[in-house]
Amino acid sequence: MPVFSYKGFDTKGKAVSGVKDADNVRALKTVLKRDGVLLTEAREAAARVKAAGEVAAIGLVAMVRPGAAMRMWRERQTADRMQVAIITRQLGVLLKAGVPLAEGLGALVDQVEKPGFKRVIADVKTQVNEGSSLGDAMARHPKIFEDLYVNMIRAGEASGNLDAVLFRLAEFLEAQNRLRGKIISALFYPIVMTIIGAVIMGILMVSVVPKVTAIFADTGKALPWNTELLISISHITGTYWWTLGIIIPGFVIGYRRFKSSPRGRAFLDRFILKLPIIGPLARQIAITRFAKTLATMLSSGVPLLRALEIVKAILGNTVLMKVIEDAKESIKEGESIAAPLKRSGEFPPIVTHMIAVGERSGQLEQMLENVASAYDQEVDLKMGRLTTLLEPVMILLMGGSVAFVVFSILSPIMEMNEFVS
Repeated sequence: MPVFSYKGFDTKGKAVSGVKDADNVRALKTVLKRDGVLLTEAREAAARVKAAGEVAAIGLVAMVRPGAAMRMWRERQTADRMQVAIITRQLGVLLKAGVPLAEGLGALVDQVEKPGFKRVIADVKTQVNEGSSLGDAMARHPKIFEDLYVNMIRAGEASGNLDAVLFRLAEFLEAQNRLRGKIISALFYPIVMTIIGAVIMGILMVSVVPKVTAIFADTGKALPWNTELLISISHITGTYWWTLGIIIPGFVIGYRRFKSSPRGRAFLDRFILKLPIIGPLARQIAITRFAKTLATMLSSGVPLLRALEIVKAILGNTVLMKVIEDAKESIKEGESIAAPLKRSGEFPPIVTHMIAVGERSGQLEQMLENVASAYDQEVDLKMGRLTTLLEPVMILLMGGSVAFVVFSILSPIMEMNEFVS
């Protein structure tokens, strides 16, 4: 069934727009009239247009109408992970209640508000109506439904347990969102404080310090080392501030290029894991993702080797990714999962021991869930401690910087007063 983007007016005369599926424009007009909307414009949504064509269209419109180009760009930002988790749970509820898949997808189309995301769900519904499987239909939209998601849906369809898989997927996505939220919350405060501190110090160095320290130039008296240092920093900052426009972008570009190279990425990932506080935390976050994702996929019927391939891609650390790749090769040769993980030395002994116990008892998924739950709690606790510790540290750093400026200005003034006395 075609999907139409439409514009019109409601019963109060307010302009409305949206996306809806209908057999043709006449049927769309009838449906909207029943909903109290007077149709003024309708066009078939280009759900199947390739991304390159969409980008070219946006670029063409940008040269003519920048505002329209911005609206087109916003429409392409279809959905975030939380929205995907919500519609996954809703679809699971509908299927468990006995609603047919196509009808359930139709209900989701009416439920979703964002136009871009609505078009994606409408396209999935259209493909299912045309005989495609749900997994194949979702695979057409890899930016919304990732490889892990699609593989679990396919496994659920193959086992006839799709509603249960959808609930597992929803729980998994919600857990990943919570973990991501913890990381963002822990990083937000120090980043904001660093930016504020840099702005305050920049204003002091460029505007305040030169005017105050100018009175010391006429005395001809030797100044304390800290005052000399402050004057030098202020002079460099005020004279060469424009170089920041070159240094900062150059550093960012150089860092990105270094990080994107295989050798640079491996060096940075290894360096992060060796840092005193951040390293163990980064390792625990990666292990939480590994255990939770692998447990979810195995419980949904995804084959072990395929599950490990997907898990490897979401770890975000090349050192640990290499361990999983080596484990895959060892498993192909008939070895267990725990043995290569233990040999690598990158996974804690308690993790490899619990995996080994799970393999022997036939409860690997449950053991992985236990590992994920334990490490999730530990990550939460460490995140809280780190945030609590960062607040006084940032305050001390900012206070120390301001105190250095004040002391460097006051000390020669006090010496001058003593000399006059």
